[in-house]
Amino acid sequence: MSLFAIADTHLSFGANKPMDTFPGWNDYTERLKNNWNKLINDDDYVVIAGDISWAINFEELYADFDFINNLNGRKILIKGNHDYWWNTVNKMNNFINENGFDTISILQNNAFEFDGFSVCGSRGWMFDSEDCQDIKVLNREVIRLKMSVDAAKSSDKIVFLHYPPVTSNDKCEEIIQVLKENGIKKCYYGHLHSVAAKFSVDGNVDGIDFKLISADRLNFVPYLIKKF
Repeated sequence: MSLFAIADTHLSFGANKPMDTFPGWNDYTERLKNNWNKLINDDDYVVIAGDISWAINFEELYADFDFINNLNGRKILIKGNHDYWWNTVNKMNNFINENGFDTISILQNNAFEFDGFSVCGSRGWMFDSEDCQDIKVLNREVIRLKMSVDAAKSSDKIVFLHYPPVTSNDKCEEIIQVLKENGIKKCYYGHLHSVAAKFSVDGNVDGIDFKLISADRLNFVPYLIKKF
C-alpha cells in the first residue's frame, strides 16, 4: 500500500476549458489516466492537491468526478484556487454519496490517518499581497491548516497545500510558522506552472522538505510520497 500525490489536474470534461492548448499539456487526460493506472493499485491512496476541475458547479463537475472515481486507488481532494465548484463539506459529501463516487474523499479542516502517519492540508493562499481581502483569506487558510493538523492523531504529519508556502525568493511566514510549530518535516504543493515553476522550491527550508507536485511538473505521473 502506498500514498501518492499530484496537483493541478485541471479537468474539464463538463466545462469547455481544455488545457491541451498549453505547451506540454497535449492529450493530458489520456496521459494522466494511463500513467495513473499503470502505477496506482486499488489499495493505494492519491492526494490531489487542488485545481482539480474547471467546473463551476456540481452539474459540470459530474464528468470530472466520474473520471477521477474510475481511476485506480482512493483519492483525497484539497481545494485549489480554480475549484469554483467547491462547496460546504456536507454538500460535497452529499454529491459524492448520491452519485456513488466511492473512491473520493474531501480534506478540509480534517486529517486522514494511515499506518504510522497522518495526511493534513489546506488550500493556502498568496503571501505577496498586502490587500486586506487577501490577508483575510490567508488568515482563514492558516486557521484551516491548524484545524487539519490538530485533527491528526500521528506525530508524523505530512502536509499538502495548493499554494506554495515558499518560493525561491519569498515565503509565507504564517504558514511556515504552523508547519514549524507542529514539527512538520514534509510539505507538498502545486499551483506553479510553466515559467512560474522556476520559482519553485524542491528542497529543505527551515528544516522542512518541500516539493512541487503540479501535474505538468510531474509529466502527469503521480508522485510516490510513502509506502506503508
